[in-house]
Amino acid sequence: MKAHSRQILSVQDVYGEFGWHGELVEGTDVIRSVFEAHHTQVEVFSQAYLPLNALSVSGETHADIPDSHFAMAMELFMRANKQLNLGNLEYDLDRKKVIFRIGNAFDREVYDKDIVSSMVHTAIAESDRFVPYLMTILQTREELLPDLSVERLLMREDFIPPVPEGEEEEL
Repeated sequence: MKAHSRQILSVQDVYGEFGWHGELVEGTDVIRSVFEAHHTQVEVFSQAYLPLNALSVSGETHADIPDSHFAMAMELFMRANKQLNLGNLEYDLDRKKVIFRIGNAFDREVYDKDIVSSMVHTAIAESDRFVPYLMTILQTREELLPDLSVERLLMREDFIPPVPEGEEEEL
């Protein structure tokens, strides 16, 4: 069995420091965790890439998009991605998963705690923020889809989860 790298063990230390539960995936440099967010449950994968000394953090949620709503859902992904400064949203057709992915290259083998925690928070927040927009499309009757504006839908601020107490001062 392959030993875990110093890089992923530094990520595990960050998880421990924040009181997050994450399981090292045997034989890989991956930590799997599950977080209860405001709108949904987010499965988070933190993966170290040793040759690049990089970390990728992805947040995943389940979403079964029917063919009748697929085009509009993909427009939502594209328009939401245009608004992002860091990371990107994807849809895994085979696993029916919405994925938010963010990466960073580090200059040291022990990853910076603030950057790692920010990446995990961002993966959870962006995954959670996207769900109500997608659910609005999926819950719209097919015959009403032409009346729904994705551009206007993304302007709704009532879907944005509140900032947890104590974190406002950090922003």
